[in-house]
Amino acid sequence: MATLVIVESPAKAKTIQKYLGAGYEVVASMGHIRDLPKSLLGVDVKHDFKPRYVDIAGKSALIRRLKELAAQSSGVILATDPDREGEAISWHLAQMLKVDLNDTNRVTFNEITKSGVQQGMKAPRRVDMDLVNAQQARRVLDRLVGYQLSPFLWKKIRKGLSAGRVQSAAVSLVVDRENEIRAFVSEEYWTVDALLSAAGADAPFTARLYSAGKGKLKIRDKEQADAVLAEIRPEVFTVSSVKRGVRKVSPAPPFITSTMQQEASRKLGFSSKRTMKAAQELYEGVELGELGAMGLITYMRTDSLRISEDARREGNEYIRARYGEKYLPEKARYYKSRKGAQDAHEAIRPSVPSLSPDRVKPFLSNDQYRLYKLVWERFIASLMANCVQDTCQAEIAAGKYVFKASGYTVRFDGYTTLYVESRDEEDEAGGALPPLTEGQVLSLRELQSAQHFTQPPARYNEATLIKAMEENGIGRPSTYAPTISTILTREYIEREGKSLKPTALGEVTTQLMKEQFPEVVDTEFTANMERQLDEVESGDCDWVQMLQTFYNGFEKTLAKAEEQLSGERIPVPEEETEELCDKCGRRMVIKSGRFGKFLACPGYPECKNTKPLVNKTSGVCPKCGGAIVAKKSKRGRVFYGCESYPKCDFVTWNEPTAQACPNCGKTLFRKKGRGAGVECLAEGCGYEKAGRGKSNE
Repeated sequence: MATLVIVESPAKAKTIQKYLGAGYEVVASMGHIRDLPKSLLGVDVKHDFKPRYVDIAGKSALIRRLKELAAQSSGVILATDPDREGEAISWHLAQMLKVDLNDTNRVTFNEITKSGVQQGMKAPRRVDMDLVNAQQARRVLDRLVGYQLSPFLWKKIRKGLSAGRVQSAAVSLVVDRENEIRAFVSEEYWTVDALLSAAGADAPFTARLYSAGKGKLKIRDKEQADAVLAEIRPEVFTVSSVKRGVRKVSPAPPFITSTMQQEASRKLGFSSKRTMKAAQELYEGVELGELGAMGLITYMRTDSLRISEDARREGNEYIRARYGEKYLPEKARYYKSRKGAQDAHEAIRPSVPSLSPDRVKPFLSNDQYRLYKLVWERFIASLMANCVQDTCQAEIAAGKYVFKASGYTVRFDGYTTLYVESRDEEDEAGGALPPLTEGQVLSLRELQSAQHFTQPPARYNEATLIKAMEENGIGRPSTYAPTISTILTREYIEREGKSLKPTALGEVTTQLMKEQFPEVVDTEFTANMERQLDEVESGDCDWVQMLQTFYNGFEKTLAKAEEQLSGERIPVPEEETEELCDKCGRRMVIKSGRFGKFLACPGYPECKNTKPLVNKTSGVCPKCGGAIVAKKSKRGRVFYGCESYPKCDFVTWNEPTAQACPNCGKTLFRKKGRGAGVECLAEGCGYEKAGRGKSNE
């Protein structure tokens, strides 16, 4: 009789089966098998918040098969994912299959490799009830908030709305940022730059005006800038001081869940959901030809920066063979996890560091390959030597005015030969300065001023929102991606390009929540709840007591809100458009329905006219002269086509511009990629202009 091993996914089951071989039968539970009922609260708040679990709909046949296999097996091993949720799934399986919870029948795999599976199988343990209770507490807590707060929102705003402990706090972050942007008052300021050259130097360099005597000089308007320029022009530019130094730049640590999602957003343009899908596939295992099935990365839901010494040694061996000894640091580098991080797993790293992306590329999908390359490069770079830069800072006097210039040259590239971390706000580029000495007189090539305006804080994108959620303690590694996906799906926020902005529904809902349930959207309160869940996991807090403390206050707040807003309904402002109703002439508004947004007449019910919502651009169709409209593919990618479709079949991925083709007068389209330029898509024209000014003119 074989031993039954239960994992969560078929892909993982297939990979592990190859490692365990005869004597084991590996099957998948397909995730959870039991949960709280969908249509009921499912929590007995009067009796220690006892959850009522039911079999998940559609899994009856699977449950029957698991019971049959368990009855026929010599034993059952529970090998679900190594986190709270995986522990809870193992607990449910144990109860369903009547497995003794006192037996050591629980194993975990940090990586799905032969050695990783063998190590996991050698270290069986009992189901950890502290982990189970932490997951139960989270599930019950979210159910209490969602199932009791959502009906309140239905009555006060709109039917079908939902509220959640984590999602409401995340929406609040986006709404608060939008309010900051609206309240921001832009201020004008000017800069003055001098293009200078040194005798014998090949290229000029730029220095920026810093001060006029004491303190930094602030130039408020054009008149002041012109006066400063007039005073500086006759002056002699002389180097007053030169400071040279050496700067060592360390590599970024290997990925944790949040940083992987952020970097995949910046470098690859992946949504957090897309990133986690590819990461799950890489973890569970991929067929690699002669190498067989193998998990390519370690477990992808983690906030620990720890890596195993075996992985460090393998990575160092690769660096030594590929780049040479000098690319290894003199002393091994260890990264410290942030306070409160769970150290049960390693950081996200390649399970076999010697497997370079090029070796596995033929066996991976495009998304899998790009993410694996990112994870592999980040990990290998984290083990490499620092980048060493020679820096130079110069102060240049022009009468009473002082200019500053700085630059650097790379003495040793170190880890940057492989990987450089992206930034949300890129640093200003610093090039090399020519050799400068104190007292040296420089030649002024050009002196110019430029007008600027202070900018409001940028809207969040997925990367920066995940970063803010992590910094504020909202959620945990496993919840970032599903939270963002949920608030987008429920139309509390929406995408505008790569940015995220709140919808009118999101703003109205958040305002109501802040007025009536401030603790639910308060980031510190949400973070404190997460800390308490961590304490339940570590066995330092009783989960029932934690829920009781929360619910006592929540129940009173809900009753008070119901009383204060009895009979009141809060309208959601409708977005008015320039489109006129064909029947009554009113300006149509944007509404949301089962199939997305559409245009509707605000005169309903007198006028019931509706239209599809068309996002017109400034472009004109090169085939028929109709308007170009923006559309979305099934995967959410924006493309452009003629409004007269299907009569006119013009379609393109390239964005129309407001520019006209100098050859034929038709719309020019911006090609994909940085610096790619524009082109005319009119048949027979062929005009094309590169982004850096080269063209076929």
